[in-house]
Amino acid sequence: MTSRRRLAVVMDPIADIKYAKDSTLAMLLAAAARGFELWYLEQADLSLRDGVARGRARALTVRADPVNWFTFGDTRDLALGELDCILMRKDPPFDTEYIYTTYILERAARAGALVVNRPRGLRDMNEKVYTAWFPECCAPTLITRDMSAMGAFLAEHGRIVAKPLHGMGGRSIFVVEAGDRNRNVVFETLTDYGSRFAIVQRYLPEIATTGDSRVLLVDGEPIPYALARIPDAEDHRGNLAAGAKGVGRPLTDRDRWLAAQIGPQLAAEGMLFVGLDVIGGYVTEINVTSPTGIRELDAQFGLDIGAVLMDAIERRL
Repeated sequence: MTSRRRLAVVMDPIADIKYAKDSTLAMLLAAAARGFELWYLEQADLSLRDGVARGRARALTVRADPVNWFTFGDTRDLALGELDCILMRKDPPFDTEYIYTTYILERAARAGALVVNRPRGLRDMNEKVYTAWFPECCAPTLITRDMSAMGAFLAEHGRIVAKPLHGMGGRSIFVVEAGDRNRNVVFETLTDYGSRFAIVQRYLPEIATTGDSRVLLVDGEPIPYALARIPDAEDHRGNLAAGAKGVGRPLTDRDRWLAAQIGPQLAAEGMLFVGLDVIGGYVTEINVTSPTGIRELDAQFGLDIGAVLMDAIERRL
């Protein structure tokens, strides 16, 4: 048994990441700097045998090199509960395969591994629905299958954002105005004619000027800068994947208040790395699956957010 602490990551293919933007790589570089022995897994490498979570893991070396940022070593069959820490960084969609993955990781956690973020929390805290636990922090929001109720919500607020409860990166997000003749098509598409839940929120006009800000929480405490994602002039989505520009800014008093309302509960639930999406002083999503923004904030403000996360992980260990 090696004396070095062992940290594994479950993620999408590391060869396909965007080096300059990938938050998972920032975490792995910080872990390597702390002397962690690194192991790499994808969903297909996980299994359960007689209640024991196992993984076909590859030894991983990472480097701060934009051309050659990783190398694989030997492959081993590991009992995941014998690892010190597992980073669950698989991107959405949050589908049944994702849920099955959390079951396997929960068995690893029961056997002794620290899983970041906690698998049960990943299942329980849908990134859009979980805002309902903090209504005082959010703009008016309705989650429903009822298309007529969506229409009434639109009439009440005049302009709304409508989106599905799954996915990421700005996919299938619509801005709908009162009188829009496409509104019924939008509601039908999102709810599959009333057979699926979807979410509608009051439109926050600040998205066009100050953007959709990502506030990062590490073990419940906010990083002192937020990444404001400013939409392209021809788009309404504050998502980097949809072409928004990431501009760092210091946290406001309102940001800190929001973090104080939400952060402690998330930390108590074992959610060590979380991203709050804030528009006009209101939280629109609570991202727990694979939040991003580390690389941009590190570059703009000389931070090392990965190291802050490793501090939190070492405290928990």
